[in-house]
Amino acid sequence: MSPEALKKHLQTLVPEHTFVADPEPLFTDQRRRYRSRNALALMPDSVENVQKIMRFCHEHRIPVTPQGGNTGLVGGSVAQGGVLLNLSRLNRVRRISLPDNAITVEAGCTLAQVQAAAQQIGRLFPLDLASAGSCQIGGNIACNAGGLNVLRYGTMRDLVLGLEVVLADGTLLSHLEPLHKNTTGYDIKHLFIGSEGTLGIITAAALKLFARPRQTATAWVGVRDIAQALDLLTSVRDAFAGRLLSCELLSRFALDLSARHSKIPQPLDAEWHLLLELDDSLPEPPLETALGEHLYAHGFADAVLAQSEAQRRDLWTLRENVSAAQRSLGVSIKHDIALPIERLADFVQNCGRRLAEALPAVQIVVFGHLGDGSLHYNTFLPDTLDNRAYQREDEINRLVYQQVLAHGGSIAAEHGIGRLKTAHLPSVRAPAEIALMRAIKAQLDPHGILNAGVLFA
Repeated sequence: MSPEALKKHLQTLVPEHTFVADPEPLFTDQRRRYRSRNALALMPDSVENVQKIMRFCHEHRIPVTPQGGNTGLVGGSVAQGGVLLNLSRLNRVRRISLPDNAITVEAGCTLAQVQAAAQQIGRLFPLDLASAGSCQIGGNIACNAGGLNVLRYGTMRDLVLGLEVVLADGTLLSHLEPLHKNTTGYDIKHLFIGSEGTLGIITAAALKLFARPRQTATAWVGVRDIAQALDLLTSVRDAFAGRLLSCELLSRFALDLSARHSKIPQPLDAEWHLLLELDDSLPEPPLETALGEHLYAHGFADAVLAQSEAQRRDLWTLRENVSAAQRSLGVSIKHDIALPIERLADFVQNCGRRLAEALPAVQIVVFGHLGDGSLHYNTFLPDTLDNRAYQREDEINRLVYQQVLAHGGSIAAEHGIGRLKTAHLPSVRAPAEIALMRAIKAQLDPHGILNAGVLFA
């Protein structure tokens, strides 16, 4: 059914303001690799209207692609026909419960909006992503977002108490009470967390809140290699336990790029760099002093401790601007990977060697979350600065993913599978697992209308 014909049918079901007058900003993905085609863009402002749209599309076998902030990097929120269902107008904070340390929000709330709502009541919502101002909670849940604070607070899966979901046929599943314990059979909400919009439309969620930190200690540490970085991670974990919030890794090359882009001096000179942050909801004992003493006692004298909030922000800017700084190198083949932490050093060494043998001019930018074993491993071909670099993507992916799997890792840590990695899913999931995933999909979405082409080839 054409977008024009589809609109005529849906105009009898939902208000006129549901139809997006200028859908162009919604049609191209974050990396400009994928584009929605032959689709009708809708922005419902109520759960009831989402249900009406889904009932109609289910009955007439019309594909529906859910979209949040459109900040994904694997093409998971572009529509190839049918309906592009943007959730931005479902953006209310429905409820806050201080006794439950919980906030209930609609899927279109941005992460920054939820963080601000928590802050207003003296609480913390700990998910932290560079795209906080534009990414939305529904998308964060659908992709099981990780970010900078996984070490202490876990991924999005660990932060969800309850979900409200509209199924493919318009049925509403709503379990938004902030229950901290519930052992009544299968926990259905976990099916939708990380499902990339293939099982249902997330419309609201009850989320965990935490006490706000009353002190923070931030250190930038230079190390000679990743093995030494892992020694430091282990010792800091032993000494500070749950107060370790973040442990971020940057290569020399990644820091060089970010420092030039950010116009911030490099904190120190080293082959590899760690950004460590501790926090505590109690004011004593002083974390900054304890962290400094620990680094010195363990031989990590090549370190900078943030002495002010401004200096702390500069250190984090250097970390967070690596992604933006890479654009000066041209188009990259990005890899969002996870490995057992103890095998990170071997992977970086072996994979770098294999890539250099096959592509002598290759440039590799390595950075990411050392504390949870996930890396952004991005490759550049200096002689190919535009989209022609994607002609080598299969070759580069094959080399990188061979090494990821040889070291017991995963090809998707945070970004998901989307459309970009569907061909690689069988390399990390056994046939029986994929069959089970397809069976769940068939049960909840028997006509296959939800995010067709995402996750499964």
